Amino acid sequence: MNVMRIKLLLAGILLATVQSTSMAAGNAEQGEKLAETCLGCHGVKHYVNTYPTYHVPRIAGQHETYIVAALKAYRSKQRAHPTMQANASDLTDQNMEDVAAYFASLGGEVGSSAKIADEPLATTCMTCHGTGGLSTIPTNPTLAGQYESYLEQSLKAYRSGDRQNPIMGGFASALSDEDISKLAEYFSAHNGPLRTAD
Repeated sequence: MNVMRIKLLLAGILLATVQSTSMAAGNAEQGEKLAETCLGCHGVKHYVNTYPTYHVPRIAGQHETYIVAALKAYRSKQRAHPTMQANASDLTDQNMEDVAAYFASLGGEVGSSAKIADEPLATTCMTCHGTGGLSTIPTNPTLAGQYESYLEQSLKAYRSGDRQNPIMGGFASALSDEDISKLAEYFSAHNGPLRTAD
């Protein structure tokens, strides 16, 4: 596991360095107009996706650059989700940057977290996703306070290849269902800026 951690650390640093030069630059006002369709799911608290069942993620307050990358991954079908693929297919790169700027502008305050039991597996995740899941790297999503069921679903999707990312795919491939549940519970328990857009 130590060799794997070192490889993930180096790969994460390299990816962050390469990608940090392509920051999103969107117009939040224009994004608000374009985001009306998004709010049908991402604007409803505790809204649940079915088949499989998990909470639709909180994206208000997420990193702008990460939202753009996620939308592009849905458009190119590197992420499997029919509704998201359909919505992303109609967006230009500029549209994506505008929508991302809008959602990023809606974040809440980061509160203090109650004492949360350490999770040894989470140490590797924090290399890219920050202490307690508060990412300081714009290309990597904040995990703190995200829905537990969404985090679990995402890790399983990386493990199965439904989401294609070499770093996350490699990491998730070594995780058991129990590992995934522990990580999802750990990061969802932290307070972060993420909230439902409303």
